[in-house]
This record gives sequence, C-alpha cells and structure tokens, in this order.
Amino acid sequence: MPSNVAPATGTGTSSAAGAEAAVPAEAVTPLIRGIAVLRRLTDADGVSSLSGLERSTGLARSTVDRITATLARRGYVRLDGRDAVLAPRLMELGNAYLAALRLPRLLDAHADALADELDESVSLAVGDQDGIRFIHQATRRRAMSLSFRIGDLLPAERTAPGPLFATEWGDREWARWRERRAADPEDRGFPAVPARSRPIEYGEDDRNDEKDRIGASRTNRTNGKNGKYLTAAKDLTVGKSLAADRPEEPGTDRSTRRLPTLGDDFEQRTAEAREAGWALDDQLIEPGLVALSMPVREAGRIACVVSVVSHTSRHTAADLRDTLLPRLREAVAAMERELREAQHAESATPRTTAAPSGLAVWTGASKQELGREFIESLARGLTVITAFGEGRAELNLTEVAQATGLARATARRALITLEHLGYVTAHDRVFRLTPRVLSLGFPPLSRTSLAEIAAPHLTELSQRLHDSVSLAVLTGDEIQYTGRVSTSRVMSVHITIGTRLPAYPTALGRVMLADLPEPPLTELLPLTPRTITDPARLRAVLDRVREEGYALVDEELEVGLRSVAVPVRERGGRVVAAVNVAMHSSRRTPEECVAEVLPELRATVGRIEEDLWVAGRFRRVART
Repeated sequence: MPSNVAPATGTGTSSAAGAEAAVPAEAVTPLIRGIAVLRRLTDADGVSSLSGLERSTGLARSTVDRITATLARRGYVRLDGRDAVLAPRLMELGNAYLAALRLPRLLDAHADALADELDESVSLAVGDQDGIRFIHQATRRRAMSLSFRIGDLLPAERTAPGPLFATEWGDREWARWRERRAADPEDRGFPAVPARSRPIEYGEDDRNDEKDRIGASRTNRTNGKNGKYLTAAKDLTVGKSLAADRPEEPGTDRSTRRLPTLGDDFEQRTAEAREAGWALDDQLIEPGLVALSMPVREAGRIACVVSVVSHTSRHTAADLRDTLLPRLREAVAAMERELREAQHAESATPRTTAAPSGLAVWTGASKQELGREFIESLARGLTVITAFGEGRAELNLTEVAQATGLARATARRALITLEHLGYVTAHDRVFRLTPRVLSLGFPPLSRTSLAEIAAPHLTELSQRLHDSVSLAVLTGDEIQYTGRVSTSRVMSVHITIGTRLPAYPTALGRVMLADLPEPPLTELLPLTPRTITDPARLRAVLDRVREEGYALVDEELEVGLRSVAVPVRERGGRVVAAVNVAMHSSRRTPEECVAEVLPELRATVGRIEEDLWVAGRFRRVART
C-alpha cells in the first residue's frame, strides 16, 4: 500500500499489517485509497470533515476531494459543506455480500421469531478471520439494550460465537489470532468494543462461588465422557477459573484482585465449546452483557452462529443457559432444516446471470461532467463488488466482467486489489465476497431511520420550491410528523417534528389512509367550512387518491393552508410514510400545485424510496 495511506482499523492489527507488506503490482491504487476513505468514514460513525479524512488517511487534500467527489457521484457519500457523510446507497455493497451469503434471507425470520418469543435480543454472526461479524440483529428496545449493529466486528475471544467458530480453526488461524493479540493488546482494532484492559474485580462472596464452580466443572468434565456434559469452569465470569490457582502478589488486598486479561482463556473456552456444542459470554464485552450461542451448520460446517443476548439484570449467564438452551436448540434445528431445504431447491434452480450494469455509460457521463475530479478506476472497482449477489455467490473472472460490463483486464485488476484488501477470496479461479465487505459503511448506516434517509431529500426539495416540506407516518387515525424543513416566510406553515394531527383532513393522512383496506373514518369533525365530514364522500376521495397516487387538500385542515402529498412505499409496495409540500393558498392555485409541485414531489419521493429500498433490503428501517 502506498506509504501515505494509513491501514484501516477494525480488521485486526495483524491482518492490517499484513495487507501493508506487499501490494500486488497490478493493484489499483485509487481503489485502495477510496476504500481507505470509506473505512475512515465508517470508523467515524459515518461523518467526517474532509480535513479529518486528510489527516486520518494520510492522503493529500486534493486526493481526498477527488475520492469524495467520485463517491458522491456514485451516491455513496453526501457532501455537506466541509463534511463527507455516508449515504444509504453505499449499503448496496454490503447487500451484495448478504445476498450472496443467503443466510439473512433464509434465517432472519427465525431469529426475529425467537427474539419475540423470548423477549430477548437475538443475533446472527459469521466468522471473519480471528473475529466475528454480525449479519442480523433482532434487538429488544429497553433502557439497557444491545448497541451492536449489522457489520460490527468483534474479537472472537470476547464473544460467545468466537469459541464456536474457533473449533474449526487450524494452526494458521490460531497463529494469526496470537499475532493479533500480541500486536493489539487493547483491542483498538475493534472500535465496536471497549478496550480489553478494563479492570474487573470481585470479592469474597465471588471467591466462594468460584470454588463451587471449579468443583462442579471437574465433575461435569467427568460426566462429559458419558455424554452428560453440563457446564464448564468458564460458564461464569471470565478469568475466575484461571485466577483460582494463581498465587496472590505481595501486598494484594485479599478482598479484591485484578483478573487476568480478557480472552486469556480463549483456547480453553474453545475446547469446552467443542465438547458442549454451545458457548457462553459472561460479561466479556462489558459488564452486564451476557450471551448464549449455538452454531447453525450446513453441510457439516458452521454457516453462522445464533446468539441470545441479555443483561445480568434479567439473567445471569448460568440462568441464561439453563433457561433458554432447550429453546435455542429447537430454533437451531429449524434453521438447519431451512438451509437443507433451500440447498435442495437451489440445486434444481438454474444459475442466474447478472445483467450488465451499464457502468460504461454512467462512468462516461460522470467523467464528462466532473472531469479530472472523477476517478473511473475507483468507481469501476467498487462496482465489481455489486456483481455478486443472490444466486451469484461464486463468480469467475469472465462472469464478473460480463456482470459489470468491464473489460476482463480491468475486472481482473479490481479483483486482485479487492483480494489483497481482504474483501474477496479466490479459489480455483472462482471468487467470493468476504464478510469484510460489511465494514464499508454498513454498521453506521444499518441504524439509519426513514426520517434520516429522507432528510437531505426534503431539504433539497424545499430549497427548490421555497415551500415547507414534511415527512409523516400514520399512527392509528392520526399522522405524526417525523421530518420537517420549513421556509423563512412571513406567511409560512409552522409545525414541529412529533406533532400529531387527524389524518382525514390532511393530504399526508389521505395518501396513507388510501393504502389501508379499512381506513378508520370515525369522528370526522368540521375543522373548517371546507372539511369533508361525510364518510361516504371521504371514501370516494380516498379511492381517487389511491388511483391517482397523490392527494391535494385545500383549506380543510386550516383556512388558507393548501397541501399536496405523495406516499412513500417500501420494497414490497406497502405505504410506510408520506411526503407533502404545504403552502399558503395565495402562493399557488390547486392547478399550479399539480402542474409545478407534484412532479418535483414525485421525483423526490422516488429518490427517497430508492435509498429506502437499499437500506431496507436486509433489515427493518425504523419509521421514526
């Protein structure tokens, strides 16, 4: 890698150092630099100043400007003044990996159902070298709730899934793990977790419990030979089994003692996980967090690991195991059946071929518009990732070239670069995406709400029309404003986010009511002389709204207020929100609203939906 590009964090120190050692001669330098910028933005939680990117990457400011301009043209970042902000469209890279993986499509519903049944958070994770990376989160919303996101990378030794994945490691993987532990003693390469050296202390009561656990563990290891393995020395708080036989240092207070470094017992936990078939995390990440994990296997190998995650205020680690392990076994069995059935169905389905992406036309137009500010090789290299997907988990060079419309030589150089950086693996001339693709913006973007997705689009529309623009959702028979951009006029519409209004006399409400099979049309009060209060007449209006795809309300909510609205639909076509443009009736006639405002409004909603469909492909996008 060029000396002025700092290694990306979040991949484990040893792997990053290895990536810097020898860059292939045919690697695409602009692609390496562009990915470094995306990684820095990801580590900064999705937002960074351009000068901050210059400092963190070591790149020249002119290079940063060209990279961000290219990424903005691609729709992967948004330039907001002096800041670069990750945009939802970037999630198409992670979506390509998740689609090729198949597991989210097949198993997410099982994980969600388990979370609903247990009222606990449930996650799915895959192994990523010497770490684990989340591919699904079904999180319970509580005062103390899980903050991990899809794409977050955790060190294997500080998780419950880690020992399970490590049961399939060979000498090479263990050597890499030890190298990373030595090179990164604080786990700084894993921004999603606290530093490894946090102190954990325990007192006399814990030491008595420890003796009981050690005795029980020895008994259970004996029982394990007869197929009755029950628990292990590491079922509870990390380090206690290791500390039990360690002599106290002179001057150490007997009532408290510093435990060994987190993860020191990983090899022991791995051996126990191999024998038990499950693993526990008792506050390895941070105090209070406990988890129980089991592997989901496909064709004899671990495809992913499912975890039930809780807090010590609800369950101890031992209680989590004793209470939930039988139900977790049932869920895993159902997931494995799902994978077997899918594999059988896929074997009878012809392999799909991606249509050419039209990249050549797009890059040509972009180059003409931006000139030297547009970096073609960066745009082409990132497009190679999107060649993979459902039914296209493994592609050879020819198939990648066909899917992207690139020349074979260009596609080959991009693949060499991506393999060097760890985003692609190659075996027998066949390429596959790796979980590391999720590190390209997916963690911060995976928590993006519909209101956040819509916000920049609402701002642009308001600036073009010089009118107030709003986003709202339907809650019962009311609308709730979740996004709002106001204009600074003497006569303007002043409504704050969170405001609720009756749905029936508003354009926002009507486009959402029109999507319901039985819209609630009770208590239709006359708010102005023009408010429609007859249920039959209002149903006829909703039928017309459904057919025309928009609603125009003229002074029915308030005298002098005119509004036009368009629905926002999710991937399946269901209306989830609506956007309106509101103005004083003196600004435009109803006919002018339809002729001038409606086309702009529809185009804006189309852009919001495009981002929503990308962001919501493998997760639920919060409406507020």
